Amino acid sequence: MKPRKILFICPYPFDEAPSQRFRYEQYLNIIKNEAYAFRLAPFLNLKAWKILYKSGNSAKKIAWLIISFIKRFLLLFQLHSYEFIFIHREASPVGPPFFEWIVRFIWRKKIIYDFDDAIWLEDPGEKGSLKAVLKWKSKVRNICKWSYKVSCGNEYLAEFAKKYNDKVVVNPTTIDTTYHRALEKKDSEKTVIGWTGTHSTLQYLKLVLPVLDQLSTNYDFELLVISNQKPDFDVHYMRFIPWSKRSEIEDLNKIDIGIMPLSNDIWSQGKCGFKLLQYMAVKKPIVGSPVGVNEKLLTESRAGYSATNEKEWTQKLSDLIEDYNLRNQLGKKGREYVEKNYSVLSNKNIFLGLMK
Repeated sequence: MKPRKILFICPYPFDEAPSQRFRYEQYLNIIKNEAYAFRLAPFLNLKAWKILYKSGNSAKKIAWLIISFIKRFLLLFQLHSYEFIFIHREASPVGPPFFEWIVRFIWRKKIIYDFDDAIWLEDPGEKGSLKAVLKWKSKVRNICKWSYKVSCGNEYLAEFAKKYNDKVVVNPTTIDTTYHRALEKKDSEKTVIGWTGTHSTLQYLKLVLPVLDQLSTNYDFELLVISNQKPDFDVHYMRFIPWSKRSEIEDLNKIDIGIMPLSNDIWSQGKCGFKLLQYMAVKKPIVGSPVGVNEKLLTESRAGYSATNEKEWTQKLSDLIEDYNLRNQLGKKGREYVEKNYSVLSNKNIFLGLMK
């Protein structure tokens, strides 16, 4: 008996983008063990990915985009043997859903459409720009309509998808708890407040800079920023570490308190709270804005505190800086919560159910 075949359509190369790693890549071994065969088809290859978000190299960027579109077009002639086409976010970063339409109405394949952000909305920093127009945000609702099933990272995203499709599954972003684990931390005189994320979310960290500035007058702490891009601000108490797959668990374990500030808007409502999950998985207490799924994670886990204004941020961070034992207690609760509710193992059946 031949294995059932799945084609994963995604924007970025394997093992490079957090959304892909934690939405489906960490399930690939499970899929293989369940007698599925699969192929990954990223829009960008590794060379294109490494230059696309850096300044300059305009000619190379255009050339790689053209090559990527050609490869995506040629892929349309290779779909005959696949039962499921799993599309993470979109088949191409700009333009109408031409690929998705062909898959659904010409090849008549079953599309599993997966997203973990409010991708039907314009990015806050791109409203009214040519870039926003080219992204063709209206295609999201069309792909939802054409899909066999829609996989959403939280209830807010699912409510949008349910307007266009009856088969919507809340499939949370999860953590591989055998990989994300607590390591013994070396003693340090300074408490480390940590933030991790990509360049696109660094804007949220700026929201708590006034709080951190104030705290720095009373406490000797360090702000550790782990990202693929250095922040465009500099403060005396900050240390930047470039994100690296090789050292990501070691780097997360350097943190004593994990933070996730957010603005309270419709875009942030779609966030899946992944930063909080990462901190909790390595037994770190959390402080976050109770926006979207963050509120659920903070309330249910009891692994830290919600903070909605500068006064609350100041008080909650002060409490954690001053109390080592409290940090340990909350960190343990967070780890237990992730293992039970947001681990790969606990979510395995939900993910595999997408292919049934």
